[in-house]
Amino acid sequence: MLSYRFQEYGKPLAAMQEATPVPKGKEVLVRITASGVCHSDIHLWDGAFDMGGGRKLDISKGRRLPFTLGHEIAGVVEAVGEAASATVGQKGIVYPWIGCGDCPMCRRGDEHACPRPRQLGVNVDGGYADRVLIPGGHYLYDYGSVPVELACTYACSGITAYGALKKVKERAEGRNLLLIGAGGVGFAGLMIAQAMLRTKLIVADIDDKKLEAAKAAGADHVVNPKAEGARKEVMALTDGGAVTAVDFVGSEATVGFGVSCLGTFGLLAVVGLYGGQYNLSIPLLPLKGIGIVGSFTGSPAEMGELMALVRAGKVKPLPYATRPLAQAQATLDDLRGGRIVGRVVLTP
Repeated sequence: MLSYRFQEYGKPLAAMQEATPVPKGKEVLVRITASGVCHSDIHLWDGAFDMGGGRKLDISKGRRLPFTLGHEIAGVVEAVGEAASATVGQKGIVYPWIGCGDCPMCRRGDEHACPRPRQLGVNVDGGYADRVLIPGGHYLYDYGSVPVELACTYACSGITAYGALKKVKERAEGRNLLLIGAGGVGFAGLMIAQAMLRTKLIVADIDDKKLEAAKAAGADHVVNPKAEGARKEVMALTDGGAVTAVDFVGSEATVGFGVSCLGTFGLLAVVGLYGGQYNLSIPLLPLKGIGIVGSFTGSPAEMGELMALVRAGKVKPLPYATRPLAQAQATLDDLRGGRIVGRVVLTP
């Protein structure tokens, strides 16, 4: 089994060969055919999140090194344990946000919020490899006729965007929605929003190339927050302020821009993990009735809902490019440098 792993946080990935795992019980061995590269992989590789004010949240503990990143995985079942529900040859997207299966969160269906997670590429070895072992066949989702290189992106960029959009859907319907950030997850949000909402879609990003791509992909309006009068432009487009906004970046600047663009009773959902610290004038909350909510990926049930939309052909594809698995390190470097539009998918 081949994988590209880091042996120290922040150090380059290295190719490693090891014995292919043998599935037992309900376990399933998947031969990976596509694995997306996500911006959160950079934080995991660094071993920390930027909390602002010079503070870092250490996330390096409890992870055995060397470690394999990658949580956007799709492939073919190669072997199964004696009690597995999957069959050899079955194709699917792997839901990576796996919990312990027994806590209150897991029992109520919110496995992605489990306090004892077994998330692929986050807590246990993931998809920068040619094979991955998963705890059960029920974590595989049918992707229909969608190209596998696109399908794998729905395991994170897709389900993360979908989960956030569900939080703002009721308010946004028939009105307006500001999408902040046109990276991989933000672009997925633009595609999925067009499938699940009837609303005016405004995309904000500081990269004009990404804005051009967003406009071509269906955004009603695009705005560069660094341009003079950007906030006034959003206020004019939304008749006095955005009813809803989703921040796919999650930085001090983007949260600040999102809050400043909200109208009365507006709601901002923060998805991105870029980092930093935002100071909010507390009277704004009651005086304008605004709300800020966090959103972390989505549940297994929401994954099923999303894939039903995808299989029905209702979700337009986000831009993506493929690279060999051997370019995993170069892809992380390009992603950190802001040189990628859409998603890059590794193909073992």
